[in-house]
Amino acid sequence: MTAMTTSTRSDAFRPSRRKVLIGGAALGTLALAGCGRSALPAEGRVDVAIIGGGIMGATLGAMLGQLQPGFRMAMFERLDAPALESSGVWHNAGTGHSALCEPNYTPIRDGRMVIDNAVRINEQFQVTRQFLASMVRLGEMGAPRSFLNSVPHMGFGIGAENVDFQRQRHEALTANPLFAGMEYSADAGRIAEWAPLLTEGREAAQPIAATWHPLGTDANWGEVTRQLVASYIAKDANRLHLNTEVEDIARNADGSWRITFRATNGDTAARAIDATHVFNGAGGAALLMLQKSGIPESRLYGGFPVGGSFLTHEDPAIADRHLSKAYGRAAAGSPPMSVPHLDTRYVDGVRKLAFGPFATFSTNFLMQDSFTGLFRSMNTANLRPMMDVGIDDFGLVTYLAGQVVQTQSSRIDQVREYFPDAPSEGWTLTQAGQRVQIIKRTETGGGSLQFGTELVTSQDGSFVSLLGASPGASTAPSIMLDALQRMFPDRFASAAWQNRLRDLVPSFGTALADDPRQLANAWAYSTEMLALRRPEDLRRDTL
Repeated sequence: MTAMTTSTRSDAFRPSRRKVLIGGAALGTLALAGCGRSALPAEGRVDVAIIGGGIMGATLGAMLGQLQPGFRMAMFERLDAPALESSGVWHNAGTGHSALCEPNYTPIRDGRMVIDNAVRINEQFQVTRQFLASMVRLGEMGAPRSFLNSVPHMGFGIGAENVDFQRQRHEALTANPLFAGMEYSADAGRIAEWAPLLTEGREAAQPIAATWHPLGTDANWGEVTRQLVASYIAKDANRLHLNTEVEDIARNADGSWRITFRATNGDTAARAIDATHVFNGAGGAALLMLQKSGIPESRLYGGFPVGGSFLTHEDPAIADRHLSKAYGRAAAGSPPMSVPHLDTRYVDGVRKLAFGPFATFSTNFLMQDSFTGLFRSMNTANLRPMMDVGIDDFGLVTYLAGQVVQTQSSRIDQVREYFPDAPSEGWTLTQAGQRVQIIKRTETGGGSLQFGTELVTSQDGSFVSLLGASPGASTAPSIMLDALQRMFPDRFASAAWQNRLRDLVPSFGTALADDPRQLANAWAYSTEMLALRRPEDLRRDTL
């Protein structure tokens, strides 16, 4: 170690059954750890290198800490604390995405509503709830109300077409046990009982309808990330390298990976370590890291950066009168990322109101980065696919152009479609992070723009990269279980790991949609451990 580098081990990060460090203050005191180039000799070897200190890397590190406590791991974060990019509390919608309210997960195809994606995402969020519940039970996380709160989820339709959509959606979803308890109404009086701001000041003749589910949640994914990183760093063999940027990723002759890294807050020499496995969870920069790896699979991908913002209102006289996440449908021709919603948010224990998203555009791949990210990602393999998407999805380009030139007055007008009596004053435009949507090369050599997430894996499974965005943080444990199965297939299939996984996720291996009894058990377990309110308690609060 150089004179500038101190140990990242700290007793302050050692969770106990009584108390877990919450928040990022102590994280910020961790010293950076060294740097290097692939041509340099490695200064050590780890079992797993994790690139990125966001929700994905934190989840993987915490999971491996439970499954294989003896593993040596190194996590690299370019900023001075975890969760400062897309995982930050205002850098995402904070929705516990479980398809209870989001219309883009239930598209209509050939005149029929398709719920397959909604079922899959709901199943994945059950895994998230159980994993977080188990981490609380084990003393690896604490104070669940600091990161997860009960907030009903609503689908909201304005106009005859959207009213019919909500009716169909309710009928289709409630046939599945995962969505039991969802209510539907086209009566303004009933909707006012659920969310009065949606109805007050609205013309009586305007058709509206809503679905309401009491078991929705609002999540502070930044706080989840910080607590999972605390669990990760509590293991003696693990290191967290803050203010440290990965410069290169190269394959060694023995199949391991040399990670070259350098401090971002000082003029220090490059350094290197070797890793048997690498997980690339660098958020918007993941595509650039994937390209550095040189694996053949990286040549299939390009990326298109899209940002977002929310209008937020903190006046308790307004915020405390809305307890829901009310999602509408995107306007015809608009991309899925434009789905409008009026949300309850809990930030540092304070209830706030948010509306959005409003799209933004820059060529940055990260919020805190240069404008060159998009251009650095272009190469001979992905240039044509990216150009094809620019032509074929020109509607997205025009949509973004329109969003960028919006005035505050036009944004307030959009708020009033959902909150008719919204005041003109008191709204703050809050940046909501930067995402890189996947552009994947097709068999014909063209490109296809995708709005989900995708794991890209080397042939031997030693390098796994996560690309894409939504639903992201809400489904991180499921995505990381997939990543672990690819990285460690033999260990994953072993009795030791399988038994431990069932302790962390009691329903592991079960399709809850096909097992109502197991579903009820999973809900009861996670509701109790996460201190979530039960449906009957929420109903008393909202009626």
